[in-house]
Amino acid sequence: MKKNFNLIFIMLDSFRQDHIGVYRGGERVFERIKPCQTPHIDEFSQRCVIFENVYPCGLPTIPVRYELMTGQFSLPFREWCPLTPYDLTLAEILREYGYVNAFITDTYHFRAPGMNYHRGFHEIRWIQGQEYDPYRSSPLSRKKIENYVNQNYFNPPGNQKGIDWVRRVSQFLSNTENFKSEEDYFPYRVVEESIRWLRENRKYEKIFLWIDSFDPHEPWDPPPRFDTYTDPSYRGPRLILPMGGEAKSWASEEEINYIRGLYAGEASFVDFCLGRLFKVLEEEGYFEDSLIILTADHGHPLADHGKFLKGPDRMYNELLKIPFLVRLPGGENGGLKSDALIQFPDVLPTILEFLGLENNNIPLAGKSFLPVLKGDKEDHRKAVISGFKEGEERCIRNKEWSLIERAEGESELYHLKEDKKERKNLIKEFPEIARELSSCFGKIFRAKKEEKLGVQGQYEMSSAAIK
Repeated sequence: MKKNFNLIFIMLDSFRQDHIGVYRGGERVFERIKPCQTPHIDEFSQRCVIFENVYPCGLPTIPVRYELMTGQFSLPFREWCPLTPYDLTLAEILREYGYVNAFITDTYHFRAPGMNYHRGFHEIRWIQGQEYDPYRSSPLSRKKIENYVNQNYFNPPGNQKGIDWVRRVSQFLSNTENFKSEEDYFPYRVVEESIRWLRENRKYEKIFLWIDSFDPHEPWDPPPRFDTYTDPSYRGPRLILPMGGEAKSWASEEEINYIRGLYAGEASFVDFCLGRLFKVLEEEGYFEDSLIILTADHGHPLADHGKFLKGPDRMYNELLKIPFLVRLPGGENGGLKSDALIQFPDVLPTILEFLGLENNNIPLAGKSFLPVLKGDKEDHRKAVISGFKEGEERCIRNKEWSLIERAEGESELYHLKEDKKERKNLIKEFPEIARELSSCFGKIFRAKKEEKLGVQGQYEMSSAAIK
């Protein structure tokens, strides 16, 4: 096997698997929403190995990147935090073997104070202004906040802080107020910078490019040409950022469907931008000498089970099922589909083995699935687990069943092959299946509910003293 293949890793944030044509097939995700069109990803997938059951372990954004970049599990140990001096990343490993590495992203969390996930890269290109990035302080001049929130944002139900939500929307609007064309939007700029870097660095023998697009993460404000999934008769506010909690407590059915349409438009625009990238990868010959991986960190709940946004209590397909496409050099095994169960820590050791560097896999927690990628094996893991470290809920799955362990209330069991939308809880009918799934992972994977000591107690008693 040739050892000098390039590596191009394309990370999309919050891209649901069922909003990509090659995964969705002819099915409709929401009855009143036109299916999201992704022609460029669909065409790219024709020469890819298509994985159906690749899952994050620890959620969300930063724990996922940790797993992918280090080949270690984040869920039992780590929350949202920077790399330690003892972590070793893919970029740092490949750098030792002569790769020229670049990191191009608009995921502003990487630039947060103390964050260091760009470690090991020779070049970093930041695109600023996404989401709540404190990019522009100037007040809105052309846009009115009232056109982007409904009255419930100012007086939210429960304990939600509506005014803070309005400030977040205002920050994003300020960051994007001067956008004049599609070329100004974030995914377009991420792709253009990536294209520029790929062309400028083609002469190198081995390159590694990590492209990290924050879209289609919320807020969802697609360019007009891609805003075709919403009802044209809708006359309410442009709700680009939904709140958490039960959606029906703060939004009408019409508004819920409108938000879903905005998400589909954002996803479709990301696909359009990727089409430009794929074209250049082909023109420059990268399709022939590169390992290319396209994936997402997680999906996104669109009130499928009542709530928008990510959360520990929303461990369903809409959050957990992600695209995972691998294009081998020359399109080898293109069109092969795999339902093997894989977790994100398995990705790095697979990459290293493919590149002939598998003697670096010894200290990694993940397991290479290269035999599955090459078509020599059908299975990889018996079960997978996902969750937020700080949350008490866990989802444990195999190819057929999904168990959601609840800290409070009844746990849930779904038959994934017959109930893709996870509507019928079968926990009472099949308790033995739930017990078998639960036993696949030990207690260290479950969060412990900590006893609250009060402010003074936190200083006077160590956690070791608590029984």
